[in-house]
Amino acid sequence: MKGLFKAKPRTPAELVRQTRDLLVYIDHNWNTREAKREEKMTELSRLIRELKSILYGNSEAEPVYEACAQLTQEFFRENTLRLLIICIPKLSLEARKDATQVVANLQRQQVHSRLIASDYLEANRDLLDTLIFGYENIDIALHYGAMLRECIRHQSIARYILESEHMKNFFDYIELPNFDIASDAFATFKELLTRHKSTVAEFLAKNYDWFFAEFNQNLLSSSNYITRRQAIKLLGDMLLDRSNAIVMMRYVSSKDNLIILMNLLRESSKSIQVEAFHVFKLFAANQNKPVEIVTILAANRSKLLRLLGGFKLDKGGCQFIKHA
Repeated sequence: MKGLFKAKPRTPAELVRQTRDLLVYIDHNWNTREAKREEKMTELSRLIRELKSILYGNSEAEPVYEACAQLTQEFFRENTLRLLIICIPKLSLEARKDATQVVANLQRQQVHSRLIASDYLEANRDLLDTLIFGYENIDIALHYGAMLRECIRHQSIARYILESEHMKNFFDYIELPNFDIASDAFATFKELLTRHKSTVAEFLAKNYDWFFAEFNQNLLSSSNYITRRQAIKLLGDMLLDRSNAIVMMRYVSSKDNLIILMNLLRESSKSIQVEAFHVFKLFAANQNKPVEIVTILAANRSKLLRLLGGFKLDKGGCQFIKHA
């Protein structure tokens, strides 16, 4: 007889509401050791997996727009996103992975042609603080980092982080001893500084002094080879972007910056040498070089020629000419 009375499939909105109820329960009863809590945790993991299946589809079916829209609306209606992010440390590893994918996907879901996740995050910016500070917890750092990069898809959210004190924290996170977390922090840092061109240009112009002081000292001069390699590549990406033209001219007019780049050209790593050369060319190509930079280039002409075997310098020692 049981087969005749199958349970009616739950709608996406109902799944979200049940997930929210369980998240509230887990959040309030985390310190208890009763069997009921373990049952709730198992059910919660299953629900999160179902939500992920609706958003991403599965081997049998593609995502359905109406279902995704319904799920998304319900998710942001009563703070389910907040509860899910806060409860990440309490979930099992597999449930954390599924939850991370759910949060990431929700950032891209449009409801009536609008990214409602952006509106929600603008009104709940403390959640971004929570995600950033996740880099200080080894157990959840990678999950929060992946969520954070998806949130940065929204320009207003990227602007909030760029203009906050959190930007300074990234210089510490990138140098954390845990390689995976440090690499993830750098990936987020790079996303912040390359995705939204106009916002990045505005940030760099306003914060040039402290930002490049930190960048030069902590990243380009780091004792960590990986950090130096990633940093010089990112510097080239930023300075060669047309939207950062004003910042680039200011950077290549600095004697101290030139000395750092010349030191990077002397690295034993070919990868660092090549990326440093791309930036170094900007100093040499500057038509309005300060006298002190012209002097340094001319004084080091022979050394530079040895370092840059495929190129030669003109008689003034200030421009590169490709060998025939």
